[in-house]
Amino acid sequence: MQGAGYLAIWSDLAPQDHTDWAHWITREHAAERVGVPGFLACRIFRALGVGVNRYFILYELEDERVVGDPDYLARLNAPTPWSQHTMPKLGNFARGGGRIAASAGVGQGGIAAPLRLDAAPSWDASAVVAELAGLDRIIAARVLLTDIAQTSIKTTEKGMRANDGSFAALLLIEGLDEAAVRDALHHLRRMLPADDRGAIDELPLYSFAFNLPKRMLP
Repeated sequence: MQGAGYLAIWSDLAPQDHTDWAHWITREHAAERVGVPGFLACRIFRALGVGVNRYFILYELEDERVVGDPDYLARLNAPTPWSQHTMPKLGNFARGGGRIAASAGVGQGGIAAPLRLDAAPSWDASAVVAELAGLDRIIAARVLLTDIAQTSIKTTEKGMRANDGSFAALLLIEGLDEAAVRDALHHLRRMLPADDRGAIDELPLYSFAFNLPKRMLP
């Protein structure tokens, strides 16, 4: 990942809203966000093997301060007409931003496992990601810590969605294929405390769908 900060978002789409959402995110929203000072890139992943259109969006930021920066908040408080039409339709929404606490590996993988954690890790994050990144066909592993205060700032966009969720930390594994990432999750179960293992069982994998780095903006 570029930079030292991140913003991660999940949402579900009803079938009838999927095409409009896909056009909105790729033709307007991602470029709008990446154009904000401090935003470096946007990557979008789609969940595999689930019965809904579920997406994971990862923004790469210069640092954690961008999440509460006035330029970004100004965008959140002035949504475009298309955003005003789309935001209320996003279900099962979760959002969190902050800093990269530990990182191992080089590059980006086509399959991702984003494991949300309810508490900041009590374990050695650097040791865990280093071990995961050394597994076969795993590209990178990272632990990301959420700045709850900045993530919780009330904005116009937040008020347009119902029941926004968040998380304390995110363990992100990226690999070359599904089998490799599933093997890494199986390996991870043996490394984490019991309280952090439960979320692994219900975690879908996500396939890479769209990428927009700042250098590609018009």
